[in-house]
Amino acid sequence: MMNYSALKDWHNSHKESALFGRYITLNTIQPLLDNLSDLFSVETLGHSVENRPVSKITFGTGPIKVLGWSQMHGNESTTTKALFDLFKWFDTNRGESEVKKFLAEFTFTMVPMLNPDGAQAYTRINANKIDLNRDAQDCSQPESVILKELYTSLKPDYCLNLHGQRTIFGVGDPVKSATVSFLSPSQDELRTVTHSRKKGMAIISDLNQMLQEFIPDCVGRYDDGFNMNCVGDTLQHRNIPTILFEAGHFPGDYDREVTRIFMFLSLIRVFESVLLLKSEKTPSSNPYFSIPENKKCFFDYIIRNIELPEIGVTDMAIQFEETLIGNELNFVPKIVQIAELVDFKGHCEIDFESKKPLIPADFKFEIGTIIEKIQVNGKLPTTFSVKSNNLL
Repeated sequence: MMNYSALKDWHNSHKESALFGRYITLNTIQPLLDNLSDLFSVETLGHSVENRPVSKITFGTGPIKVLGWSQMHGNESTTTKALFDLFKWFDTNRGESEVKKFLAEFTFTMVPMLNPDGAQAYTRINANKIDLNRDAQDCSQPESVILKELYTSLKPDYCLNLHGQRTIFGVGDPVKSATVSFLSPSQDELRTVTHSRKKGMAIISDLNQMLQEFIPDCVGRYDDGFNMNCVGDTLQHRNIPTILFEAGHFPGDYDREVTRIFMFLSLIRVFESVLLLKSEKTPSSNPYFSIPENKKCFFDYIIRNIELPEIGVTDMAIQFEETLIGNELNFVPKIVQIAELVDFKGHCEIDFESKKPLIPADFKFEIGTIIEKIQVNGKLPTTFSVKSNNLL
């Protein structure tokens, strides 16, 4: 097995520095595509609704064919960053034995940005307002046709469906943020554990085992409800083992730069796991089902025990609205719920009834000021308390 602590150290000092944050567009990655080394072959597969090119990167010469795609949802960019980190790792370490083995065993085909129009507008949907991950059967969009033609002609042995998930997801008890989640999609309504699914489950179990060293109890299992309109379910229905990656929230990491590391490590671990599976005739699904399932139980901020006119003492949930202003992504705090939120947790919590305030007890400011002060990079400490008298 590879040394993943050493790989993490490599990533910290060698990741693709041209990519940072959440707003990753075709303009951002095109110079990187143009300057990939001779290890990689870049080919335009077709064009988006707004005529932006969709490209694939191919490398390796082995018999095991792996197909992956990122930014099917334009605002889910973490795995795109991880892919370019992966390309750099392969290139700079091409003389190392592990890399040589991967290149000899696999042929990799990666589409780093399937939905360039959605990426430009920072939206989940494409320019025709269609969710490409609900278009697998109709293939009504040019981007969907591109992907279908690719997997139909390539006939991959494994598929990697690379996504990102919102900050609302938690995992475990006591709950922690679901920093990374995975899914071996169902291939029928009964969610039958077929041989194809078992392969994906075995790989995900390996991923979970590796990640526990770095993010203990923060790996989740995504819901496996069957939907034939989803690409992963469609591929699994074709008996192609498919692994859904969901890049989630690491505390304080709204740029998803920490989660990016775990996506990079997971991609490499997939390849190791596939090679291990070659010697297993019947992979086990049991460790997969021991991974706790995601649940929607987080808000970005919860203000607890605040007294509001005509309501009384209650809790307030605040969620960041990811808003593109010009070419800059802003995280705008919005009140989304006012209620007793005993079953929810905030990535940051403010309690107005603590008996041990961390700032002076007579400190007062208006609710609007609280919201204005909440910033992604933390103008406020992780937790603090003030008395709630006369706040409004």
